[in-house]
Amino acid sequence: VQLQASGGGLVQAGGSLRLSCVASGRAFSSTSRGWFRQAPGKEREFVAAVNWGDLRTHYADSVKGRFTISRDSAKNTMYLQMNSLKPEDTAVYYCAEKRGSSPRAMSMMLKDIDYWGQGTLVTVSS
Repeated sequence: VQLQASGGGLVQAGGSLRLSCVASGRAFSSTSRGWFRQAPGKEREFVAAVNWGDLRTHYADSVKGRFTISRDSAKNTMYLQMNSLKPEDTAVYYCAEKRGSSPRAMSMMLKDIDYWGQGTLVTVSS
């Protein structure tokens, strides 16, 4: 499976961006896909995930109420709508896939992710 992330850019604080992640391979119903991010000098951290079959979602506390994850199975594409962006949201955002996992479990599996995308840079200016 190859994951291709896009949609990053430069935005002012309070603005919005939508990230996309297109997958080359089909997802099973037990697969979760999600987003992680890595800010300069920091470790990669979980942002949000969605189960491809039942649409369960899970979010990091830092983005709840501001970010929304969704997917279009027909296009094999996942989205991350990011609203009310803050400078601390600045990071490279990576899409990821974990098979046989719930979104909540995926949030704790940074070292066991099956597939990673290449990342897209989001910069939020103050």
